[in-house]
Amino acid sequence: MGIDDKVKNAAEEAKGKAEEAWGKATGNEAMEARGRADQLAAEAKKATEKAADKLKEGVGRLDETLTGEDDDE
Repeated sequence: MGIDDKVKNAAEEAKGKAEEAWGKATGNEAMEARGRADQLAAEAKKATEKAADKLKEGVGRLDETLTGEDDDE
């Protein structure tokens, strides 16, 4: 995933934390729940990005092993 996706996810998580805090402070349970949901969505996206990065890394290593080539050279 690109850096722009990571920035968007961090912003979504920060927004969720702010919404949750505001909801708690004002007694607005719906806003508090939306904030938690935004945070969970951002965490899920981060986990997906991490898995995709690991998959790309593994595919790269497999390719190097099968072809006997190192792309870094």
